[in-house]
Amino acid sequence: MDNEPNTPIDPGEPKRLNGAMKVLRIALAVLVIAPALLGMIIWSAMAIYSPSVSCQPLRTILAWAFGLGFLTAFVCLKNRRRTAICLIAVFALTLLWWLTLTPRNDRDWDPQVAVPPNAVINGDLITVSNIRNFEHRSATDYTPRYYEKTYDLSKIQTLDFIICYWGDNRNTAHSMLSFGFADGEYLCLSVEARRNRGEEYSGIGGLFRKYELIYILADERDMIRMRTNFRQERVYLYPLISPPKNVRTLFLDIIKRVNELKAAPEFYNTITNNCTTTLATSGRKILPPNPFDIRLLLNGRADRMAYDNGWINTKDSFEATRKRHFINQYVKGEPNTKNFSQLIRPHLSDQ
Repeated sequence: MDNEPNTPIDPGEPKRLNGAMKVLRIALAVLVIAPALLGMIIWSAMAIYSPSVSCQPLRTILAWAFGLGFLTAFVCLKNRRRTAICLIAVFALTLLWWLTLTPRNDRDWDPQVAVPPNAVINGDLITVSNIRNFEHRSATDYTPRYYEKTYDLSKIQTLDFIICYWGDNRNTAHSMLSFGFADGEYLCLSVEARRNRGEEYSGIGGLFRKYELIYILADERDMIRMRTNFRQERVYLYPLISPPKNVRTLFLDIIKRVNELKAAPEFYNTITNNCTTTLATSGRKILPPNPFDIRLLLNGRADRMAYDNGWINTKDSFEATRKRHFINQYVKGEPNTKNFSQLIRPHLSDQ
Protein backbone atom coordinates (compact mmCIF):
# COMPACT_ATOMS: atom_id res chain seq x y z
CA MET A 1 0.00 0.00 0.00
CA ASP A 2 1.56 3.24 -1.13
CA ASN A 3 1.81 6.06 1.39
CA GLU A 4 0.29 9.33 0.20
CA PRO A 5 2.70 12.24 0.37
CA ASN A 6 2.05 14.72 3.21
CA THR A 7 0.53 18.02 2.08
CA PRO A 8 2.99 20.79 2.90
CA ILE A 9 1.75 23.40 5.38
CA ASP A 10 1.77 26.99 4.19
CA PRO A 11 3.78 28.85 6.84
CA GLY A 12 1.79 31.99 6.14
CA GLU A 13 -1.62 30.39 6.82
CA PRO A 14 -1.70 30.95 10.65
CA LYS A 15 -0.72 34.57 10.18
CA ARG A 16 -3.49 35.12 7.63
CA LEU A 17 -6.01 33.45 9.97
CA ASN A 18 -4.92 35.57 12.91
CA GLY A 19 -5.10 38.67 10.74
CA ALA A 20 -8.65 37.84 9.64
CA MET A 21 -9.74 37.27 13.24
CA LYS A 22 -8.19 40.58 14.25
CA VAL A 23 -10.06 42.41 11.49
CA LEU A 24 -13.29 40.66 12.55
CA ARG A 25 -12.80 41.70 16.19
CA ILE A 26 -12.13 45.30 15.17
CA ALA A 27 -15.20 45.36 12.93
CA LEU A 28 -17.34 43.92 15.73
CA ALA A 29 -16.04 46.52 18.18
CA VAL A 30 -16.55 49.43 15.77
CA LEU A 31 -19.90 48.42 14.27
CA VAL A 32 -21.66 46.76 17.22
CA ILE A 33 -20.05 47.12 20.63
CA ALA A 34 -19.01 50.80 20.44
CA PRO A 35 -22.43 52.04 19.16
CA ALA A 36 -24.21 49.94 21.81
CA LEU A 37 -22.05 51.38 24.62
CA LEU A 38 -22.44 54.90 23.25
CA GLY A 39 -26.21 54.39 23.14
CA MET A 40 -26.17 53.29 26.78
CA ILE A 41 -24.23 56.41 27.76
CA ILE A 42 -26.59 58.76 25.89
CA TRP A 43 -29.76 57.03 27.11
CA SER A 44 -28.61 56.97 30.74
CA ALA A 45 -27.47 60.61 30.65
CA MET A 46 -30.83 61.68 29.20
CA ALA A 47 -32.65 59.62 31.84
CA ILE A 48 -30.64 61.38 34.57
CA TYR A 49 -31.54 64.76 33.07
CA SER A 50 -35.26 64.07 32.61
CA PRO A 51 -36.86 63.62 36.08
CA SER A 52 -38.83 66.43 37.68
CA VAL A 53 -36.11 67.64 40.05
CA SER A 54 -36.55 71.06 41.62
CA CYS A 55 -32.93 72.01 40.86
CA GLN A 56 -32.56 71.83 37.08
CA PRO A 57 -28.87 72.94 37.08
CA LEU A 58 -28.07 69.97 39.33
CA ARG A 59 -29.58 67.38 37.03
CA THR A 60 -27.91 69.04 34.03
CA ILE A 61 -24.51 68.84 35.75
CA LEU A 62 -25.11 65.22 36.74
CA ALA A 63 -26.13 64.24 33.20
CA TRP A 64 -23.08 65.87 31.61
CA ALA A 65 -20.75 64.49 34.30
CA PHE A 66 -22.09 60.98 33.71
CA GLY A 67 -21.76 61.13 29.92
CA LEU A 68 -18.35 62.82 29.76
CA GLY A 69 -17.06 60.71 32.63
CA PHE A 70 -17.69 57.42 30.87
CA LEU A 71 -16.45 58.71 27.52
CA THR A 72 -13.23 59.88 29.19
CA ALA A 73 -12.85 56.53 30.95
CA PHE A 74 -13.10 54.63 27.66
CA VAL A 75 -10.50 56.87 26.05
CA CYS A 76 -8.02 57.18 28.92
CA LEU A 77 -8.24 53.96 30.92
CA LYS A 78 -6.51 50.82 29.68
CA ASN A 79 -9.02 48.33 31.08
CA ARG A 80 -11.93 49.17 28.78
CA ARG A 81 -13.62 45.85 29.54
CA ARG A 82 -13.99 46.84 33.21
CA THR A 83 -15.33 50.25 32.17
CA ALA A 84 -17.84 48.58 29.87
CA ILE A 85 -19.02 46.28 32.68
CA CYS A 86 -19.52 49.30 34.98
CA LEU A 87 -21.47 51.11 32.26
CA ILE A 88 -23.71 48.11 31.61
CA ALA A 89 -24.41 47.83 35.34
CA VAL A 90 -25.35 51.53 35.62
CA PHE A 91 -27.47 51.30 32.46
CA ALA A 92 -29.30 48.26 33.85
CA LEU A 93 -30.03 50.07 37.13
CA THR A 94 -31.25 53.16 35.26
CA LEU A 95 -33.46 51.05 33.02
CA LEU A 96 -34.86 49.24 36.05
CA TRP A 97 -35.68 52.59 37.70
CA TRP A 98 -37.36 53.80 34.48
CA LEU A 99 -39.49 50.67 34.25
CA THR A 100 -40.72 51.13 37.82
CA LEU A 101 -42.19 54.58 37.10
CA THR A 102 -45.99 54.57 37.07
CA PRO A 103 -48.39 57.26 35.80
CA ARG A 104 -50.54 59.13 38.31
CA ASN A 105 -53.58 61.40 38.40
CA ASP A 106 -52.85 63.07 41.74
CA ARG A 107 -49.98 65.50 41.12
CA ASP A 108 -49.92 69.28 41.61
CA TRP A 109 -50.87 70.01 38.01
CA ASP A 110 -50.44 73.14 35.96
CA PRO A 111 -53.87 74.85 35.95
CA GLN A 112 -54.23 74.44 32.18
CA VAL A 113 -54.13 70.63 32.46
CA ALA A 114 -55.44 70.20 36.00
CA VAL A 115 -59.00 69.05 35.28
CA PRO A 116 -59.47 66.09 32.91
CA PRO A 117 -62.81 65.68 31.15
CA ASN A 118 -65.10 62.69 31.49
CA ALA A 119 -68.27 61.58 29.75
CA VAL A 120 -71.43 59.57 30.29
CA ILE A 121 -72.91 57.75 27.29
CA ASN A 122 -76.67 57.22 27.09
CA GLY A 123 -77.51 55.96 23.62
CA ASP A 124 -76.97 58.82 21.17
CA LEU A 125 -76.61 61.33 23.99
CA ILE A 126 -73.15 61.95 25.44
CA THR A 127 -72.84 64.25 28.44
CA VAL A 128 -69.32 65.66 28.67
CA SER A 129 -68.16 67.22 31.94
CA ASN A 130 -65.20 69.58 32.46
CA ILE A 131 -65.19 71.11 28.98
CA ARG A 132 -62.51 73.77 29.22
CA ASN A 133 -63.60 77.36 28.54
CA PHE A 134 -60.88 79.61 29.97
CA GLU A 135 -61.21 83.37 29.71
CA HIS A 136 -57.81 84.55 28.47
CA ARG A 137 -56.44 88.05 28.95
CA SER A 138 -52.89 87.13 27.90
CA ALA A 139 -50.84 83.99 27.32
CA THR A 140 -50.32 83.58 31.06
CA ASP A 141 -53.25 85.49 32.58
CA TYR A 142 -56.55 83.64 32.46
CA THR A 143 -59.56 82.64 34.51
CA PRO A 144 -60.17 78.85 34.56
CA ARG A 145 -63.73 77.91 33.66
CA TYR A 146 -65.42 74.62 32.82
CA TYR A 147 -68.89 73.60 31.76
CA GLU A 148 -70.97 70.51 31.02
CA LYS A 149 -72.83 69.86 27.80
CA THR A 150 -74.83 67.01 26.29
CA TYR A 151 -74.09 66.19 22.64
CA ASP A 152 -76.44 64.32 20.31
CA LEU A 153 -74.48 61.90 18.12
CA SER A 154 -77.24 61.95 15.52
CA LYS A 155 -76.35 65.62 14.92
CA ILE A 156 -72.60 65.23 14.54
CA GLN A 157 -71.55 66.39 11.07
CA THR A 158 -68.00 67.60 10.50
CA LEU A 159 -64.39 66.99 11.46
CA ASP A 160 -61.61 69.58 11.22
CA PHE A 161 -57.86 69.07 11.52
CA ILE A 162 -55.96 71.87 13.26
CA ILE A 163 -52.21 72.33 13.19
CA CYS A 164 -50.35 74.98 15.22
CA TYR A 165 -46.76 76.23 14.83
CA TRP A 166 -45.04 78.05 17.69
CA GLY A 167 -41.67 78.63 16.01
CA ASP A 168 -39.95 78.74 12.65
CA ASN A 169 -39.42 74.98 12.49
CA ARG A 170 -41.82 73.68 9.83
CA ASN A 171 -41.30 70.10 10.99
CA THR A 172 -42.67 70.55 14.51
CA ALA A 173 -46.23 71.50 15.41
CA HIS A 174 -49.18 70.74 17.67
CA SER A 175 -52.13 68.83 16.21
CA MET A 176 -55.78 69.08 17.30
CA LEU A 177 -59.23 68.03 16.09
CA SER A 178 -62.59 69.76 16.23
CA PHE A 179 -65.96 68.05 15.96
CA GLY A 180 -68.87 70.01 14.46
CA PHE A 181 -72.58 69.54 15.20
CA ALA A 182 -75.74 70.53 13.37
CA ASP A 183 -76.53 73.30 15.86
CA GLY A 184 -73.30 75.13 14.96
CA GLU A 185 -71.47 74.00 18.11
CA TYR A 186 -67.91 72.71 18.00
CA LEU A 187 -65.93 70.65 20.49
CA CYS A 188 -62.15 70.91 20.24
CA LEU A 189 -59.76 68.11 21.25
CA SER A 190 -56.15 68.71 22.24
CA VAL A 191 -53.92 65.83 23.36
CA GLU A 192 -51.14 67.18 25.58
CA ALA A 193 -48.36 66.40 28.03
CA ARG A 194 -49.77 66.89 31.51
CA ARG A 195 -47.23 69.09 33.30
CA ASN A 196 -46.80 69.83 36.98
CA ARG A 197 -47.37 73.36 38.25
CA GLY A 198 -44.51 75.59 37.09
CA GLU A 199 -42.98 72.86 34.94
CA GLU A 200 -41.77 73.58 31.41
CA TYR A 201 -42.24 71.11 28.57
CA SER A 202 -39.14 69.16 27.51
CA GLY A 203 -38.97 66.89 24.50
CA ILE A 204 -36.25 64.86 26.21
CA GLY A 205 -38.35 64.57 29.35
CA GLY A 206 -41.24 63.36 27.23
CA LEU A 207 -39.15 60.36 26.21
CA PHE A 208 -38.55 59.33 29.82
CA ARG A 209 -42.00 59.21 31.43
CA LYS A 210 -41.79 62.75 32.79
CA TYR A 211 -45.39 63.64 31.89
CA GLU A 212 -48.74 61.96 31.95
CA LEU A 213 -51.07 62.12 28.93
CA ILE A 214 -54.24 64.22 28.97
CA TYR A 215 -57.09 64.63 26.49
CA ILE A 216 -58.47 68.16 26.80
CA LEU A 217 -61.97 68.80 25.44
CA ALA A 218 -62.49 72.53 25.07
CA ASP A 219 -64.44 75.38 23.59
CA GLU A 220 -62.75 76.71 20.43
CA ARG A 221 -62.75 80.27 21.80
CA ASP A 222 -60.48 78.98 24.53
CA MET A 223 -58.26 76.41 22.85
CA ILE A 224 -57.76 78.04 19.43
CA ARG A 225 -58.05 81.74 20.31
CA MET A 226 -55.43 81.24 23.04
CA ARG A 227 -52.99 80.15 20.34
CA THR A 228 -53.83 82.64 17.58
CA ASN A 229 -54.31 85.78 19.67
CA PHE A 230 -52.16 85.36 22.77
CA ARG A 231 -49.41 82.85 22.13
CA GLN A 232 -48.99 84.23 18.60
CA GLU A 233 -48.83 80.76 17.08
CA ARG A 234 -49.55 80.20 13.40
CA VAL A 235 -52.72 78.12 13.23
CA TYR A 236 -54.27 76.30 10.26
CA LEU A 237 -57.73 74.69 10.28
CA TYR A 238 -58.53 72.20 7.52
CA PRO A 239 -62.02 70.74 6.92
CA LEU A 240 -61.69 67.01 6.38
CA ILE A 241 -63.65 64.76 4.04
CA SER A 242 -65.40 62.40 6.42
CA PRO A 243 -69.05 61.26 6.40
CA PRO A 244 -70.97 61.83 9.65
CA LYS A 245 -70.98 58.10 10.46
CA ASN A 246 -67.16 58.11 10.45
CA VAL A 247 -67.01 61.30 12.52
CA ARG A 248 -69.37 59.62 14.99
CA THR A 249 -67.11 56.54 15.19
CA LEU A 250 -64.06 58.70 15.84
CA PHE A 251 -65.88 60.82 18.42
CA LEU A 252 -66.95 57.71 20.33
CA ASP A 253 -63.38 56.42 20.28
CA ILE A 254 -62.14 59.75 21.66
CA ILE A 255 -64.76 59.65 24.41
CA LYS A 256 -63.68 56.10 25.25
CA ARG A 257 -60.06 57.26 25.56
CA VAL A 258 -61.11 60.21 27.73
CA ASN A 259 -62.81 57.89 30.19
CA GLU A 260 -59.94 55.39 30.10
CA LEU A 261 -57.39 58.06 30.99
CA LYS A 262 -59.61 59.31 33.79
CA ALA A 263 -59.64 55.81 35.30
CA ALA A 264 -56.13 54.62 34.35
CA PRO A 265 -53.55 57.31 33.52
CA GLU A 266 -50.88 56.79 30.87
CA PHE A 267 -47.51 58.35 30.20
CA TYR A 268 -47.05 60.86 27.40
CA ASN A 269 -44.22 60.05 24.99
CA THR A 270 -42.60 62.58 22.67
CA ILE A 271 -42.57 60.06 19.80
CA THR A 272 -45.04 57.24 20.35
CA ASN A 273 -47.83 58.82 22.43
CA ASN A 274 -48.00 62.50 21.50
CA CYS A 275 -50.54 64.94 20.11
CA THR A 276 -50.33 63.50 16.58
CA THR A 277 -49.60 59.78 16.98
CA THR A 278 -52.51 59.35 19.41
CA LEU A 279 -54.90 60.97 16.94
CA ALA A 280 -53.48 58.81 14.15
CA THR A 281 -54.18 55.70 16.23
CA SER A 282 -57.82 56.71 16.60
CA GLY A 283 -58.01 57.88 12.99
CA ARG A 284 -57.10 54.42 11.69
CA LYS A 285 -60.59 53.30 12.73
CA ILE A 286 -62.16 55.46 10.01
CA LEU A 287 -59.40 55.79 7.40
CA PRO A 288 -58.31 53.22 4.81
CA PRO A 289 -55.12 51.32 5.72
CA ASN A 290 -52.02 53.36 5.01
CA PRO A 291 -48.32 52.52 5.34
CA PHE A 292 -46.30 54.32 7.97
CA ASP A 293 -45.56 57.92 6.99
CA ILE A 294 -42.56 59.73 8.47
CA ARG A 295 -44.70 62.88 8.58
CA LEU A 296 -46.48 61.41 11.61
CA LEU A 297 -43.21 62.05 13.47
CA LEU A 298 -42.33 65.27 11.62
CA ASN A 299 -45.84 66.37 12.52
CA GLY A 300 -45.42 69.89 11.19
CA ARG A 301 -45.80 68.21 7.80
CA ALA A 302 -48.98 66.36 8.80
CA ASP A 303 -51.17 68.78 6.84
CA ARG A 304 -49.28 67.94 3.65
CA MET A 305 -49.72 64.24 4.47
CA ALA A 306 -53.48 64.78 4.85
CA TYR A 307 -53.59 66.70 1.56
CA ASP A 308 -51.60 64.04 -0.33
CA ASN A 309 -53.95 61.33 0.96
CA GLY A 310 -57.04 63.27 -0.17
CA TRP A 311 -58.40 63.79 3.35
CA ILE A 312 -58.76 67.59 3.15
CA ASN A 313 -61.94 68.98 1.61
CA THR A 314 -60.41 71.14 -1.12
CA LYS A 315 -59.97 71.35 -4.88
CA ASP A 316 -57.08 73.83 -4.70
CA SER A 317 -53.34 73.25 -4.66
CA PHE A 318 -51.77 72.56 -1.30
CA GLU A 319 -50.23 76.02 -1.06
CA ALA A 320 -53.54 77.70 -1.95
CA THR A 321 -55.37 75.50 0.55
CA ARG A 322 -52.84 76.28 3.24
CA LYS A 323 -53.07 80.01 2.58
CA ARG A 324 -56.88 80.00 2.68
CA HIS A 325 -57.05 78.04 5.95
CA PHE A 326 -54.45 80.08 7.82
CA ILE A 327 -56.96 81.29 10.41
CA ASN A 328 -54.86 83.99 12.11
CA GLN A 329 -55.82 86.30 9.25
CA TYR A 330 -59.49 86.05 10.21
CA VAL A 331 -59.16 86.81 13.92
CA LYS A 332 -56.92 89.88 14.05
CA GLY A 333 -57.67 92.38 16.76
CA GLU A 334 -58.47 89.77 19.42
CA PRO A 335 -62.17 89.35 18.65
CA ASN A 336 -63.86 88.32 21.89
CA THR A 337 -66.95 87.06 20.15
CA LYS A 338 -69.27 84.08 20.43
CA ASN A 339 -69.07 83.89 16.63
CA PHE A 340 -65.41 82.80 16.80
CA SER A 341 -66.01 79.34 15.30
CA GLN A 342 -67.66 80.85 12.24
CA LEU A 343 -64.91 83.45 11.79
CA ILE A 344 -62.19 80.82 11.48
CA ARG A 345 -64.07 78.81 8.82
CA PRO A 346 -64.04 80.80 5.56
CA HIS A 347 -65.27 77.74 3.64
CA LEU A 348 -68.65 78.03 5.41
CA SER A 349 -69.30 81.37 3.68
CA ASP A 350 -69.09 79.62 0.29
CA GLN A 351 -71.98 77.30 1.10
